[in-house]
Formats: sequence, structure tokens, C-alpha cells
Amino acid sequence: MKNGILTTTALTAALIIGGMGQARADVGSAIAGGIIGGIIGGAIQRDQQRRPRYVVSSGATSAARQLARDVQTALNHFYFNVGAPDGVLGRQSRAGISQYQAYLSFPVTGELAEFERQVLITAYQRSIAGGAEVTRVVQRHRDGQRGLLEVVRDELRGGGSRARLAGAYGLPPEVADAVDEIAASSDPSAEQLVQRSGFVQLADLNGDGRTDYIIDTSVTGSAFWCNAQACTVQVFVSTPDGYVRNDFQSNSATPAAFECLRSSCRLNDTATVSVATAGTSAPAGAVAPPVAAAQPMVQNPTAASPAAAAPAGAVPNFFGGGSGVQQASLASHCNRVALVTSSNGGYTELNAMVDPLFALNEQFCLARSYAIAEGEALVSQVVGATPQSIAAQCQGLEPLLQSHVAALSVQPRDIVLQGVTQFVLTSGMSGPDLSGTARICLSSGYLTDNQTVAIGSALILVALGEASYGELPGHHLMQGIGASLRRDFAVQWFRSSIPADGTALTEVAFRPGPESRNALIRAAVDGVMGGGQPMAPMPTLPVPAAPEK
Repeated sequence: MKNGILTTTALTAALIIGGMGQARADVGSAIAGGIIGGIIGGAIQRDQQRRPRYVVSSGATSAARQLARDVQTALNHFYFNVGAPDGVLGRQSRAGISQYQAYLSFPVTGELAEFERQVLITAYQRSIAGGAEVTRVVQRHRDGQRGLLEVVRDELRGGGSRARLAGAYGLPPEVADAVDEIAASSDPSAEQLVQRSGFVQLADLNGDGRTDYIIDTSVTGSAFWCNAQACTVQVFVSTPDGYVRNDFQSNSATPAAFECLRSSCRLNDTATVSVATAGTSAPAGAVAPPVAAAQPMVQNPTAASPAAAAPAGAVPNFFGGGSGVQQASLASHCNRVALVTSSNGGYTELNAMVDPLFALNEQFCLARSYAIAEGEALVSQVVGATPQSIAAQCQGLEPLLQSHVAALSVQPRDIVLQGVTQFVLTSGMSGPDLSGTARICLSSGYLTDNQTVAIGSALILVALGEASYGELPGHHLMQGIGASLRRDFAVQWFRSSIPADGTALTEVAFRPGPESRNALIRAAVDGVMGGGQPMAPMPTLPVPAAPEK
């Protein structure tokens, strides 16, 4: 019995000891396995960290989208319309970027370089922050809010632009200072003066491709700047360092009255003038009564005296052959329109149109700008051509087209085009050559403010089948510039040149302008005409066949 108990105890102890050994082995294995597993796991993790990660993304990251939204918001703020900021730089955004790049003379690629993005975002942030400096730039720069872009660009380049900021009223600082000086001695404010017809005229007087300015003080209605014979005319010509002022006493304040070479100007021999030193105050001499006319009356030196008796059986002419009264300057007109557009924050849109006549003025000046640019592009292809030589040759069209341009004010569209078509058929030029010539002379006419050449060239293009150019005679008749104020005839030209809803932009694609340009013009014409029957397309007049030889 005792032996059995001992045997059982020994076996139990052996089992316990064996179990404990097995347990120790299992624990040891587990610990070893855990350490080894940790080492392997750590190695795997480190290997994964060293390996490049390839993540399949469904689009731009949230950070990239936010950057894109910031760019879109800034573009919209400066009137480069790209639609609602959605963080995707698609076709519309690239178009807005291209416009922004063109405005600041960056390479036009549709994709922002880092410096270009920095300029845009910095200008936007500064504009939102506001302050006296921002207000000064917006008020004095020719492009208002957009002027911040030029300021920031020049500052980031290290050159600074504060000394070269445009002056008030959208004019260069030298010209703006002269406006303030003149306003100080007359009843109208400076803002009212720049709105007056003929007070500020624009032209390229010295042929350097930049805009020069003529200020006619007779428009102020103040005797301070006038003597018994004439009033002060201030001519500002562009130079690489700004504008240089030339002062004259003259009753002829038109671009054609001056000849300028670099920074010096003189009056043509046909004008009676005395030259004053630049920067002088009131001219010496007897004081004349205030001049009430918005434009001085300029006598045509080649015409007979108005007081001369008319030949027997002839209609008396008291205005010296039709040019005794200076016609309105379209360049000055468009300058005033641009100033108002800038102060309004941009061009009139279809869904926000309040003044339909002003909306048409904006589109008229946009079309004029496009026509000038198109002609200049063609001139660049003509070997040896200069703006002066082109203007001289295009002026030869004036007597040939005078009767057709005059007919515009007294005859319906179809009758006018019949006469112009006969002129085309007897010109002796091929259609393509005449079309190119008309485009160049259209540009030259607008550049030199020769409305007869400009309107006549547009009529030639319409007669050649390019009906879209008929918009231009419509504008001239609607505004009474270069033609009589005949809005009944203007509607005929607009109807035949502006496509109906659902069609593309006009074939000539006058730009820049809103995508709804055609609908905007039609609505504006309807508004000016009293909201009557909506303007519908007009059947096109067939072009007569060439006479048989």
C-alpha cells in the first residue's frame, strides 16, 4: 500500500514537473516568437516606410482644390470671369488666366507660373484688406480695381510702381494734374470736365504707338484760360519717361491741327497760334467772354467765307462746306465711356442693364477697339507700311465714299448698300484685296478719328457680304457720331448684322465682350426704341452680279 502511494506520488510529481517544463518551453517559445515577430514586423514597417507610396486618387487633393479655388476667386475679383469657384481649373478658368496674363504682359499660356499666382493672390488679399493705399490706387488707376495687379507685380519685381501710377480720372498723372489745375479756375469740377465732349481728346500724335492727350480749355466755359483770340490748348505727348506738355493758344483743338516729333509739337501752318511755355498759368492778353460751346468752331481754311454770297440757283451754305463745325470725336467719346465703365466696375451685363443707350455705347467702343486691332495686325504684314503712310492712303477713300456715307443718314439700309455695291463693282479690285484694304482703312479711320473713312470702309465690307460689320453704321446712327442721329435707320442695320437667339456670336466676333453680346445689343436696341416689338433678323440684301463685259 505504502509502495503504491509512493509510486503514485512520484508519477504525479513527474507529471507536474514535466508540465511545468512544457509550460516554460511554451512561454519561452511565445516570448521568442513575440520578439522575432516584433523584429520582423518592425523590419516590414521600416521597409514600407522606405518604399514610395502609390495612392490612386480620384482627383486633386483638398489642398490643391483650395489653391485652385483661391485662384478662381481672385480672378473673379479682378473681373476675369471664370464662373463659380469649384477648385477645378477647367477651360473657363484657363481662359480667365490667359486674360489675366495678357493684362500684365505675362506669357499667355493659360497656366499660372508661381510668380504669376503670387501676384494674383497678393493683390487679391491686399484688395480685400483695403486701406488708404488701396483706395488711392483704385481711384487713380485707369483700370480701377485691376490697377492693384500692376502695382503688386512691379513691387514683387523690385522696381516699384508707385511713382508711375496712373493719375485720377483714368488719365496719366501729368494729364490728371493738368485737369485739376484747370478745374481749380473754373466752375465745373474735374470729374465733370472729363465728361464734357471735346475737353480731353486722344490720338497718337508722335507716332510712337502710345496714346497722347489734347486738353481744350475752351470747353470749360471759363475765361481764365482764354484771351481775345483763342484759348489754351495743352498737348501731352508720350515719352519713355512719361508725358511732356506743350501749351498753345489756338482755336483749333483737334489732332489734325498738331504735328509732333518725339516730345515736341507744333501747330500746322493752317492754324493761327501763339506758343506758350509749358506749365504757365493763365495766358496773357485781353480776357474773352466765357466759351459756351462744347467744341470750338474751327474755320475750314480751304472753304470760302460763310458770309460770301451763294452762286445764283445754289443752296446757301453758312458752315463753310460742311466742316465749319467740328464733328464729335469718337476717340474722346470712347474715352469717357471707358471712364464710366471703370467706375461702374465693369461692362454692362444683360441681366443687369439699366441704361440701354450706355450699354450700346460700351459695345460701340469695344467694336471700335477690335476693328483697330484687326487692322493693325494686317498692317504688320505690309512691308514698309507705317501708320502715317497708311492713313495718308486711306484718306484718299474719303472723297470717293463721302456720298455713300452721307446717304447713310437719309436713306434706308438697302438703298445705301445698292450704291456701295456699285462702287465695289467698279473699283477694279478683287474681293479679297478690297476686303483687306477696307479692314485696314477701317482701323486707320478710327485711329485718326476720320469717321468718313471708317464708316465708308465698314460699308464696303457689308457690300462684300460681311454683314456683321453693319453693326458699326448702326452704332454711328444710334449715337449720332459721324452720321446724323437716325435711330430708325440704326435699327435696320442692327437687325441685319446681329444674329438671333441661339446662334453664335457675330461672325466678326467683336471682342472683348460678354458671351451674351448679341442678346445684349438686341435688348439694348429694344430698350432705346421704347421697348416696342423685339428686334428680329432682317433679310439680307442680295449682292448684284457684276455687269457683263
